[in-house]
Amino acid sequence: MINLQRTYQKLLDYYGTRNWWPAETPFEVIVGAILTQNTNWKNVEKAIANLRQVDALTLEVILNLELAALEQLIRPSGFFRQKAERLQFFCRYLQEYHQGSLDHLFNRKLNLVREELLRLKGIGPETADSILLYAGQRPSFVVDAYTYRLFGRLGALSGKEKYSEVRDFFMSHLPQDIQLYNEYHALIVIHCKDFCRKKPLCSNCPITDICLYTQQNC
Repeated sequence: MINLQRTYQKLLDYYGTRNWWPAETPFEVIVGAILTQNTNWKNVEKAIANLRQVDALTLEVILNLELAALEQLIRPSGFFRQKAERLQFFCRYLQEYHQGSLDHLFNRKLNLVREELLRLKGIGPETADSILLYAGQRPSFVVDAYTYRLFGRLGALSGKEKYSEVRDFFMSHLPQDIQLYNEYHALIVIHCKDFCRKKPLCSNCPITDICLYTQQNC
């Protein structure tokens, strides 16, 4: 059985603190979480820069923008029509049901906030957990494709698990710690970009000693 704490420490020792999510406000985190769906972060950065240039990283401004104008601002993120609609929908919802206050949204039991987010159009489990962890500062572990890849190769996952099962696996074997969840997710991402790629670079990987894939294939 893979030791999640040991794996975390080995990654942290190698990469150091990642300081993720890069945003100036919790609302900007949410915008980024919606924009990063089905694209890479570099494209999101371009869209965020466009929004920042016209001071559009607030609920009020996004709501007051013409949909076509918002679409053009976030165009670099891809699926820009769909994402512009989702951004305005979230802002309208927050304004109508939480007086435009993220504190009002987040200041309840974690499971209740998560269930509410998951009911919103365009917010799936990964986006909801990203919003909870990085914007709401709530201990909700984020699972993505990199999580499946890395921990599948380490031998902890088969790849057939549902999102909820993987999330529960991490949350039941780790302390309920916001900073730990934050760093762990960021470390998984950077490791999969640097070493545990679709075609893995095993020779210099810092965790080969605990990797089942390496032992069987390299």
